[in-house]
Formats: sequence, structure tokens, C-alpha cells
Amino acid sequence: MRTGVWLVGARGSVATTAIVGGLALRAGLTGPTGCVTELPDLRGPALPTFADLVFGGHDVATTPLTKRAEALAAAGVLPGRLATALTADLTAVEEDLRPAPTGGSQADRAAAIAAELTAFRDRHRLDRVVVVNVSATEPAPAAHPGHADPDALRAALAGPDEVLPPSSLYAYAAVEAGCPYVDFTPSTGLRLPALAALAAQRGLPYAGHDGKTGETLVKSVLAPMFAMRNLAVRSWSGVNLLGGGDGATLAEPGANAAKVDSKQRVLGETLGYVPQGGTRIDYVEDLGDFKTAWDLITFAGFLGTGMRMEFTWHGCDSALAAPLVLDLARLTAAAHAAGRVGPLPELAFFFKDPIDSPTHSLSAQWQRLVDFASELHAGGAG
Repeated sequence: MRTGVWLVGARGSVATTAIVGGLALRAGLTGPTGCVTELPDLRGPALPTFADLVFGGHDVATTPLTKRAEALAAAGVLPGRLATALTADLTAVEEDLRPAPTGGSQADRAAAIAAELTAFRDRHRLDRVVVVNVSATEPAPAAHPGHADPDALRAALAGPDEVLPPSSLYAYAAVEAGCPYVDFTPSTGLRLPALAALAAQRGLPYAGHDGKTGETLVKSVLAPMFAMRNLAVRSWSGVNLLGGGDGATLAEPGANAAKVDSKQRVLGETLGYVPQGGTRIDYVEDLGDFKTAWDLITFAGFLGTGMRMEFTWHGCDSALAAPLVLDLARLTAAAHAAGRVGPLPELAFFFKDPIDSPTHSLSAQWQRLVDFASELHAGGAG
């Protein structure tokens, strides 16, 4: 099943690491560590192989992929030997990267994006293209009447106003081109009623939001533990220190607020109440592509005895996120092939703020994902 992976933000750190990783896996130059679709519970014939994946994308940046890979190697994100060995392959992918359309109405830009998606699919004779948003986090958009109704949205997009944020404009273009959509960011993306209705009309699956790669991943394991042991969490406070482009973007208050809201949801929905405390995200340029999170949890046990727990997470965000991008592209492509339409709550395992998921418990999400994969491989997910 030849599958296009069209990355919005294709020259960013996460996208570049995913492309290098996908090419390295195809060439047998690395192992699939971090790719959960290669675990025995998920691996099977319904998923496109790594050799089936063809990469393309949009970005506002123009730095060649080879240079981005070299920079990430110098930063310790990926092995320098891969950046060197895959120079020809990265140059070939470069031919399928396009500048983000500018000018004209949003309808004009969406039409240009959709045309490029269609041309990419036809040029490589792909069975389908999955659009994955890994671009910078956006602030929440202002409400607009067009967000609620497909016809009103189309009419508004032809006018002079910026009706949709960039993530949603790409989601709209993906739907118009017949492509499933995955949002790995906390941005709005396809999470608008008009876009959900259009995806249903076109028979397309979609998934999101906000890839779960660090502190929230740990929260989704620990919070159910406290709930199942009937321990009262009194406070849960976290500090996240980020470098790189993601950290710089999240220094902007609107984007920061959108990210924090996504990260906090797991506690209230898992515990059944919201403990005191919050999450803070600070930009520390010197950390580069790495991030550190420190959490302090206070809780009460039997007879009200007060206790506390602390943990520190230090990781490379791009190396944690990139294999999940490949996983999501493979699973979403298989869901599309199986005839799934609408949101894919079975993919909640991958997200901080998953669409239509009743649980944030990682173990419960994992079991649902395993069951979903089994259905796909048995040909019963449609």
C-alpha cells in the first residue's frame, strides 16, 4: 500500500527526524526503536511498510533537508552517519517539498494546497496520502460563523478575511483533496464542526491532537495509579523547559495557553477532580532540541497522611515524536483503506488531548489500540 506522508512543517525538527528515520528504516540502516507499530501486538499486514512510505510536505522555511539533517546531527538529535548516508535520499524528498502558499484568499490557498496534494499522489502513484500537521503551535482562533457550517465556511473562505487558522486551512485542503488528516499539535486543525462534517461527507478518517511524548505521557500512567489506589491528589505542579523552535513558539502567550490547556486535561478527566497547581512552560534557548520537565505531586493516604512524589523527564522531543508520526501515518492509512470515517478515538494512545476518547489512562488507551490493530489486520475495521 504505497502511502504518501505529507508533512505540514516539513523542514522542522520533528518532520526532518521522521523523514530521516523513515528513510533509514527503509534502507535497513537503523532499527524501529520507538515505533510502536513494530511491536508484536500492532504489527501486521494492514499497515503500509516503511518501504511504502513516500514523503512530501509544505513549509514556510527554505533550508534544504540535507542541511536540516546535518544541524540535527550536530545537536545530537540523530546520528551523523545517517545524515551522510541518506544525502541522496533526502535530496530526492526535497523535490516533493513545497513553499506554503501565500497571497489571494484562503480559498485560493486551500485550492493550491489541494492541487499539490493531488499532484503528489498522482506523481508517485500512491494509494493514498495522509496529511500530518507538525507545524508550530497556534493560539486558539477567534470564533467565526463559518466554523459551524460547510457551506458558510466555503463562502467565507472566498472573502478577504482569515477565517481559518493555518492548521485548519490545511485540514480543509486535505479533506478537499480526499486525504486523511492527523494533527500532532494542539492547534485547532480539523476540530471544527464544519470541517468534521466535510470529512464525513468525503468518507475520511482523522486523528489528533497534540502528540504525547514527555511529561503528559508520564501523567497518563501515574494519574490512573493514584485514582485506582484511592489516594487523594492534593496538588500537581509541573515546570517544562524547552529549547528549539517549539520552545520559541511557546514563548508567545497565545500558543503557550493552547499547549498548557492540552497538557492539563489528563488530570481532571482521569482523577475526576482538578488538584491544586498547574503547568508552566518556559523557553530556554540553550536546551536546543531537548526538553526537561519537573513535576511535584502531593497526595494524602489513609488517615489523611500527607505524602509527595517528584519526577524529572529529560528527553529529545524530535526523537520522541518522530517515530509516533510514522506510526500515526501507517495506522491512519490502514484505517482509511478499511473504510473508517470520522475521528479515530482508537489512536488516543498517541495524544494529550485525543478526539472522542473516554479515557486518558495509557493502559486503557493501549488496549483499545491493540484491539483496533487486530481488527485492521483481520479486515474488520470497516
